Amino acid sequence: MSTKRDFYEVLGVERHAAAEAIKRAYRRLVKKYHPDIYKGEDANDRIKEINEAYEVLSSPEKRTAYDRFGHAGVQGAAAGAGASGFPDMADIFDELFRGGFGGFGGFNRGPQRGPVRGADLRYNLRVEFEEAVLGAEREIKISRHETCTHCRGNGAEPGTSPVRCPTCNGAGEVRQRQQTILGTFVNVSTCPRCQGSGEVVTTPCRQCNGSGLEEVQRHLRVKIPAGVDDGTRIRLPGEGEPGLRGGPSGNLYVFLKVRQHKIFQRSDDNLLLELPITISQAILGAEVEIPTLDGPKSIRISPGVQPGKVLRMRGMGVPHLRHGGRGDLLVTINVRIPTQLSEEQRHLVQQLDETLQPISLDTSSNEPGFFDRMKEALGL
Repeated sequence: MSTKRDFYEVLGVERHAAAEAIKRAYRRLVKKYHPDIYKGEDANDRIKEINEAYEVLSSPEKRTAYDRFGHAGVQGAAAGAGASGFPDMADIFDELFRGGFGGFGGFNRGPQRGPVRGADLRYNLRVEFEEAVLGAEREIKISRHETCTHCRGNGAEPGTSPVRCPTCNGAGEVRQRQQTILGTFVNVSTCPRCQGSGEVVTTPCRQCNGSGLEEVQRHLRVKIPAGVDDGTRIRLPGEGEPGLRGGPSGNLYVFLKVRQHKIFQRSDDNLLLELPITISQAILGAEVEIPTLDGPKSIRISPGVQPGKVLRMRGMGVPHLRHGGRGDLLVTINVRIPTQLSEEQRHLVQQLDETLQPISLDTSSNEPGFFDRMKEALGL
């Protein structure tokens, strides 16, 4: 595949798809196109493409870079994958058979009794155009779970302790033998009562009701770098949900929604501004004051400037997010032609037109000149 497809298209998900949706799409495609199942000649290429897309979109940091810079921002992201596009064979079987084929003994990894990382949280933050361009610091309020202060997270009322699970006898897993036409298989699954911990609480904590967690409100400061754009995600490490069995906390991802500006528009790191001027300013030239995000600035209009002319003010745009410097402010000239004239004004325009040389038609263009458009608008 000489030309890389869009990673979202490869996985068949929307650009705003959640992490769980991306994971589900990846598993579905792995099952569909694995060489042991899909016999097409392009099986290996498809697996490599699917794995590379998942490698990028499953990582918040790589996904941010891809959303902003495309394939160029994540070159080499999946270079560590094996020739088949998978890190190792165990991962292949884990993705193929997890939850889909009855839990064959050799493929089921059994319960996870070790530390488990906490879930990530998402917060949508609406910011002003100026805050996104120039940077800012905002305070947000989030609701999350933290270790219960009453039972210190073990779920048992102080003075009592969890006991060995009677369902799995402390193993954290249950085994069920199944007789099939292929022989006897043992299905190993996480104990439904203790959820793999091997212990159950007989006297739940009265504050957290045995969960070991309590919901709290936290105020956090979010630093918004100068130059961010709509849809940018800011990662706050360790500010997500707490981990289980001593695992690390998840992260908090702040998604930025930038409000539109009344007069400015943005194109990458450049700012766009439409400047209306009068006919006399266009003919004679002028020096006018224009608004910028750094305060009012003066700009020189040359005599005879044409509608649509773009004037560039260097270094007055958006700061570059990944390196120093700023983009430019691009000012587009818009000559405003009056729709109503007094008799004196109409006479003066006619006098001006009589003193001008006729404009010959350009054989390569049939578009009317400036004064033709002006006279048409004025009804002359």
